[in-house]
Amino acid sequence: MLSSKEFIKLFTDKGYDYDLHEHQALFTVEDSNKFRGKIKGLHSKNLFLKNKKNKFYLISCEEFTDINLKKISKFLNLGNVSFAKEEYLTNLLGVKPGSVTPFALLNDSENRIDFYLEEKLYNSNFINFHPLTNTATITMKCSTFIEFMIENNKKIHIFSTVEGVIIKTYG
Repeated sequence: MLSSKEFIKLFTDKGYDYDLHEHQALFTVEDSNKFRGKIKGLHSKNLFLKNKKNKFYLISCEEFTDINLKKISKFLNLGNVSFAKEEYLTNLLGVKPGSVTPFALLNDSENRIDFYLEEKLYNSNFINFHPLTNTATITMKCSTFIEFMIENNKKIHIFSTVEGVIIKTYG
């Protein structure tokens, strides 16, 4: 499993343009708003979900998006989903609760987890995600994030919570 330090080194070695912000551990959107300080761009909340057929999903939404799991599950055709247990989070993504991030998909070498990125984040110039730890935040252009994920063989479904549809898929 890739560690936070290894991930940041990978980012740096590949020459990606990003800003790294270190801060105290942030476990919730409320913590993030209270303690992260001024960081440009949109911030995310990331949901790691599992359905009854043991299919896994990572959904990244803008931090203030009101999430209705039943509604999202229905229009994304995910089945009956709930939050995945910590053991799945650790074994599949290599992160702890509070550190869920799409960057952890690099630890999913078998691509067992379907990734959905909300349109609000996709349309933002800059987006923010944890680099496999909740004691730091990476800010980067959304276009760079998409490029990075595709280069690492990760499929990205862009979806609209307003329209209830998948708008575009990369990878």
